[in-house]
Amino acid sequence: MTADRPVLALDGVGVTAGGRVILRDIALEVRPGEFTGLIGSNGAGKTTLLRVILGLQQTTTGTVTVDAGARIGYVPQKVLLDPDMPIRARDLVALGLDGHRLGIGLPSRTRRARVDAILEAVDAARFADARVGELSGGEQQRVLIAHALISGPQLLLLDEPLANLDLRSGQEVVALLARVAKAQGVAVLLSAHDMNPLLPVMDRVVYLADGRAASGPTADVITAEVLSDLYRHRVDVLHVHGRVLVLAGE
Repeated sequence: MTADRPVLALDGVGVTAGGRVILRDIALEVRPGEFTGLIGSNGAGKTTLLRVILGLQQTTTGTVTVDAGARIGYVPQKVLLDPDMPIRARDLVALGLDGHRLGIGLPSRTRRARVDAILEAVDAARFADARVGELSGGEQQRVLIAHALISGPQLLLLDEPLANLDLRSGQEVVALLARVAKAQGVAVLLSAHDMNPLLPVMDRVVYLADGRAASGPTADVITAEVLSDLYRHRVDVLHVHGRVLVLAGE
């Protein structure tokens, strides 16, 4: 796998369910080491698109191509961890080593070293032996990311991982994912309804509206012209104090 070869490519993907068109003619590419934001309001089709990539949602049209042999890590939306769950952070991360086989792997020095290394990579080593249910939202998110990364995926999908985090925790998680993408050459595709937390690190964007998408380098997509065409009515893009505001209508 090389940096100029997409880990993931979608071409003309459409999804229709119950007579309703959810996605139409979606085209995008995700490359190694890049951070791609999947942006759209609630109901725009972000989760459906991630399910298509994971093979959990059948497409009506188009093709989905994942680089041969590429492993996919996934952090789902709204993971609820019971405060009384008697499992340590390191144990939850270790379960990510066993997803491809039945049963739970036996303890070993090599296994522990891998868990320790990935916990260190996501800055979670300091609470490795704490119960996951007792961790803060930001700490739990780091553990879930470590769980998804420990199998060595080439593509990491995250469904609204910032939704329940405060501003500081969200910024820390985004910075962490950007570091992982660059250091390990992982292609990151993260869905969010607000692009602003991602702007400092986002290489590419897939902007969804009404089941359609505009994708490409961030500066090329987040423009009044492109988004007006996507929404099919006037959209203004304003840059205010380092933030981007997308305003629809007159």
